[in-house]
Amino acid sequence: MPSPAPRTSWPGWTPAGGYPLPPALSSADPRVAFILNLGRALHTSGYSAPRLEEVLVLASDRLGLTGQFFSTPTSIMASFGPQDDQRTFMIRVEPGESDLGKLARVDQVTRDVLGGRLTPAEGNAAIATIESMAPPYGTLFTTLAFGIASGSAARFLGGGAWEVGTGLLIGLLIGVLAIGAGRNPGIGRVFEPVAAFTASAIAALVASAGAPVSVLLATLAGVIILIPGLTLTTAMTELSTRHLASGTARLMGALVLLVSITFGIAFGTKAVTLMFGAIPVHEPVGLPPWTLVAALITTPLAFVVLLKAEARDAPWIVLAGALAFGGARLGSEWLGPELGAFGGALLTGMGSQWYSRIRNRPSQITLVPGLLLLVPGSIGLRSLTSMMDRDVLLGVAGVFPMALLAVSLVAGILIARIVSPRRQLME
Repeated sequence: MPSPAPRTSWPGWTPAGGYPLPPALSSADPRVAFILNLGRALHTSGYSAPRLEEVLVLASDRLGLTGQFFSTPTSIMASFGPQDDQRTFMIRVEPGESDLGKLARVDQVTRDVLGGRLTPAEGNAAIATIESMAPPYGTLFTTLAFGIASGSAARFLGGGAWEVGTGLLIGLLIGVLAIGAGRNPGIGRVFEPVAAFTASAIAALVASAGAPVSVLLATLAGVIILIPGLTLTTAMTELSTRHLASGTARLMGALVLLVSITFGIAFGTKAVTLMFGAIPVHEPVGLPPWTLVAALITTPLAFVVLLKAEARDAPWIVLAGALAFGGARLGSEWLGPELGAFGGALLTGMGSQWYSRIRNRPSQITLVPGLLLLVPGSIGLRSLTSMMDRDVLLGVAGVFPMALLAVSLVAGILIARIVSPRRQLME
């Protein structure tokens, strides 16, 4: 049987030119440069992988590009063009702290570019200007914010006047260390264990001097701002939304950071014990109820400084903290302490979505500070310190409540996004 004659034409094929190719995508295209700079800016502002990829896809579509993106805590991969003819870029980034002020400014630039009020080249210049801006709050306010956040945390943890005062002192010293770590990369690499060592040593020294202070509670309050509870919650959110690579990497990073903080705490306590003998154990003496109201105001205000939010957002951040705390209290009465965090996350998430819709600003401005009052890091730290004290049963028992609390927060956040209105752009 003779073989069929070779086919000389196919759909879309021409004898003269073969298959038509899409127009070449230049790496100097200002649209591509804008998308890459936008991804870097949002990543270093604290965006999670699913939200970052969603925003970059939206921005690419608006600018007439076909883009695919893959984000991890330390890199962004971006491909532009049809699948069989792509240009791929890889951006190496360091995990950034939440910078709410920078996030709001980048959000405004992005809306201007996608709305046609700025060209992509002008948007690139604006993002570069934002990246080069100095922190909005100086060293004095930042140091005070560390102290206020730690002192207020002692009140939330059930501490008395001695715990609040000791936590305030520890927070101030950690604030000084944080400023030094920002200026010296070498210190920055060991900042968390050194800060934890300082916190536990100071609390143990105060107790050894005869003050009736609970060492564990004062230490927890002092290091509360370092505990990666928000990172843990973000990791669980990414895993829940099937962003497995980013979620797993972020989860392991949070656990390693918890272990390093636990090591610093154990080392500091052991050092004081070797020098001055056994550390006295005291139970905290409770404070009047009005102090809790004061803590609900001062803590979000400290977060305004630590998260570098704009001053005009301070009232909304205080309101978000009240929603988170009130929702968690109501949820705890109905569902128990671990599942009760679902109520706080749901109310905070819904309120943040309405804030974003009404004010046309990113929902993270109020969501992140609200969640910081609910994150499960302190439970995990208690669990690890119990294991360091060879109380394995108590340590293992603390792991499950931490995981359940994190899942409750994630469920509240995801449901809030479903039942609340969302902005058409950047949300």
